Amino acid sequence: MSQNPPPLVLPPVLSRAMATLPEKDWRRLDDAVTRLHTVNGNLWGAEDRVRDPLLTAVQVADCKREIDQLNAERNTLAERADEILGGLADAGRADIPLHTETLASVVDRLSVLTLRIWHSERASTRDELARRRVPALHQQREELAAALDSLVADVVGGRRRLPVPARYKLYGPTDSTNSEIKPSRHLTRVIALGGLSECGKSTSAEFLQHTCGTQRLKIGYLLRQAAHRQGLADPYALSARRQAEMLLGELNRFAEAHVDTRLFTIESVHDDTSIAELKQLMGDRLQIVYLDATFATRVSRSGMPAQAVAAKDEIKMSRGAHQVAAVADHVIDNSESVAALRARLLRIAAPAGPGGLRIATPYGLGLSAPVASATSDFVDALRANGPTVQLVALTGSPGEGTWIADWSDLDLLVVAEHDVTDRITEALERYRVALGGTAALGLTLVTPGELTARRLTPRLAYSLYQLQQGQPVLHHASDLELPAITQDELALAAVRELPQVMLTMRRLRTAAGPETLRQLYKHLVLACRLLLREHNQWENGPDRILTAASRLPKLPSFSVPPLAEISDAWRDGRREQALGTIIPAIDQLLTWYAVQLTA
Repeated sequence: MSQNPPPLVLPPVLSRAMATLPEKDWRRLDDAVTRLHTVNGNLWGAEDRVRDPLLTAVQVADCKREIDQLNAERNTLAERADEILGGLADAGRADIPLHTETLASVVDRLSVLTLRIWHSERASTRDELARRRVPALHQQREELAAALDSLVADVVGGRRRLPVPARYKLYGPTDSTNSEIKPSRHLTRVIALGGLSECGKSTSAEFLQHTCGTQRLKIGYLLRQAAHRQGLADPYALSARRQAEMLLGELNRFAEAHVDTRLFTIESVHDDTSIAELKQLMGDRLQIVYLDATFATRVSRSGMPAQAVAAKDEIKMSRGAHQVAAVADHVIDNSESVAALRARLLRIAAPAGPGGLRIATPYGLGLSAPVASATSDFVDALRANGPTVQLVALTGSPGEGTWIADWSDLDLLVVAEHDVTDRITEALERYRVALGGTAALGLTLVTPGELTARRLTPRLAYSLYQLQQGQPVLHHASDLELPAITQDELALAAVRELPQVMLTMRRLRTAAGPETLRQLYKHLVLACRLLLREHNQWENGPDRILTAASRLPKLPSFSVPPLAEISDAWRDGRREQALGTIIPAIDQLLTWYAVQLTA
C-alpha cells in the first residue's frame, strides 16, 4: 500500500458542474479543494502525534499549536471553496428549502472519510476491528458522494439554497490564516536556491552576493528565529503553510531593518511543500531556482566519496528536496561551465527589460555633414541585417552634444548576434573609408546574451546608463532588452576602473609630448568623471566635469581652458601651448590622488 494518502476524488455531478465555471474560478476551486485535502491529511498526522505518551510538555504544546494552525487553514480553504461554489447556485426564490450545510462542508467530510478509509485499510493488517470497519466506511463514502451529487443537482436547478458559508471560527492568537501575512513593501525580490548535495547552491549565493549585493540568508536560521519569537520548540513540526508564514515574517522583519537591500537569497530549499506555500504568499517577488547536476559531476566537485554524497542526497530527498524542481521558476543545469551558470543567475537576479530608447538620425547629433552622411550609410547597412542587429548608437561626445570635428572620436556601440560579425566588419571598413580619416572609430561590439547576462565593462555599463537616461540611439530592434543600470552600480564600477585610468594617465605623463595632448586630456576628464561618481556627483561634458572636479576636497584648484580652445589648438598646430595648460592640472590631480591613498 502507498505511504501517501490517496487524492480526493469528487463525485461526477459536482465535477461536471465545476467544469462549467470560468477557467480562472475552476483553477482557484481546484487548488482550494486539493489543498483542503492535504491539510486534512496533515491534521490527521498532527492529531496522531499529539497522542504519543512519550512527548514532552513542550512538544505537546507545539503539536497543539500546529493543530490550531491546520484547523484555521482548513476553515479558510473551505470558505474559499464555498465562495466559488456559490457561483453554481441558481438565484431562485428566497422561500426554497435551505440546506443545513454548504457544499464545501460536504466536500470536507468526503475528504476526511477518504483519509479514514486509507488509515483503516493500513491498520487492518494488524487490527481486526479496523478490518471489519473498512466495508462500512466504503459504503458511507459512496452514500455521501451520492448525497453530494444530489445536493449539487438541487442547488444548480434552484430547488435548494445554501447557508452563508462564513464559519467565524477562532483559533487563538497564533492564527494568522484569517489575516494572511503579506510581503513587506521593502521585500522586493527573493531568490530561493534549492537542489541536491554539492549542486552549487552556496557557490551561487556567494556569486550573487558579490556581484549584485544580495543579502544571503539561511532558511534554517530564519525558522529558528521565528520559532524562538513565538515560543515554539520545533518549527519543522508545523504545517508547510505555517512554516511559509514564519519564513515570510522573518524576511519582512529583515527587509524592514535593511531598507536599502533590494535582493535577498535564501538557502537551502529542501522542502517542496513549504516553498510552494511561500511562493503563493509572495507571488513573483519570490523566484525559486533549482540547481541540477549529474551525480558524477557533484561527486567530482565535492571531493568526497560517492557514498558520502549519496548519503547526503538520501537525507535531502526524504524531505522533498528533489521535488523542488517541479515547483521551481527556473531549473539550471549546473553540469556546464561556470560562465553559463553565472549568466543564468544574473538574468534571474537582474532581469533585462524593454529599453525605452530615444531614436535620432546622425544629422541630429552635431556631426559634420560628411561624417553624418557616412554614419547614416553605416546604420542602413547594419539595419539591413534585420533583427540580428539589435542596437546601433554613437556614445560619448555625440550623445552629449560635445562632438568636435578633427578632435572627437566616433565611439560606436553595436549589439548584434555573433554570427553577423563578418558583415559588421565589412560595413565598418566601408564606414572607415567614407570618413577618410576625419574621425577615429572605436567599436564596442557586444552580443544580446552578454548584455542580459550583465557581462559588462565599466565603460559599457556607463554607455548603457546614458542611453537609458535619454541619450539617443541610431537604431534599435523592437524587442531589444537591456539590463537596467543604476547609479550605485556605476559608483562601484568607478572604484574598479579608476586605478587603471590613473596608471595610464601617469604613464602618458612620463612620455608627455604634443602628440599625446588628446590622450592626456581625455584621461584627465575620465579620471575626474570617475572621482566625481565616487562622490555621488554626476556631471556630463568635459568642461563641467573638470570644473566640478577642481572642487574636490583638499584638491588644489586647477584651471584648464575650455574644450573649444584645446581642440582649436590641436587643429591649428598650437599643441605645445595647449599641453602646457593641461600638464599642471594632471600633476596636481596625480599628487592629490597619491596623498589620498597614503593619508
